[in-house]
Amino acid sequence: MARVSYVTAADAPSETASVLAKLPDLNVFAMVANAPTVLRPWLRLGGTLLNDLAIDPLLRELVIMQVGRLAARYEWDQHVGIARAAGATEEQIAALDRGDDDAACFDDTQRATLGVVADLVRDGDVPDDRYAALAARLDDRRVVEVMVLAGHYLGLARMMTALRIDPDDAAALGAIRAST
Repeated sequence: MARVSYVTAADAPSETASVLAKLPDLNVFAMVANAPTVLRPWLRLGGTLLNDLAIDPLLRELVIMQVGRLAARYEWDQHVGIARAAGATEEQIAALDRGDDDAACFDDTQRATLGVVADLVRDGDVPDDRYAALAARLDDRRVVEVMVLAGHYLGLARMMTALRIDPDDAAALGAIRAST
């Protein structure tokens, strides 16, 4: 049971209600809506991370799912369908789910990224050899995008865990889009 109430469009102040009315009925949005001054900017950032990065959409989804696998299953559940739509194979999803970040179904960039994200989630320290493997495959912009993406979803995962968010069924593809 969640430690905070879920804010709905029906019980929110008008500005928050108008934002919530445009979103899928997911506990994560209803949880963040408790902080109305944060909701809109947080959604803008999330929209940017989902829609405007230079990294490949499949790599983006593998990052999010790695964080979800290690820190909050809620994100995994929400992003499996998105990952499939971005090109993830069933073999990749299964390998990631069992923690096989080095599986042959991942290319070198994906393996390097998954390793760095795992380090980031586990203790925040990325060994030099792991970082070098990532930096050899991604330019500085994409390295920073991976870090911001992983950090954003890790922060969200920690908040969802601490506040004991209830699981949701996965939102329909395309239901969550950019800035509100």
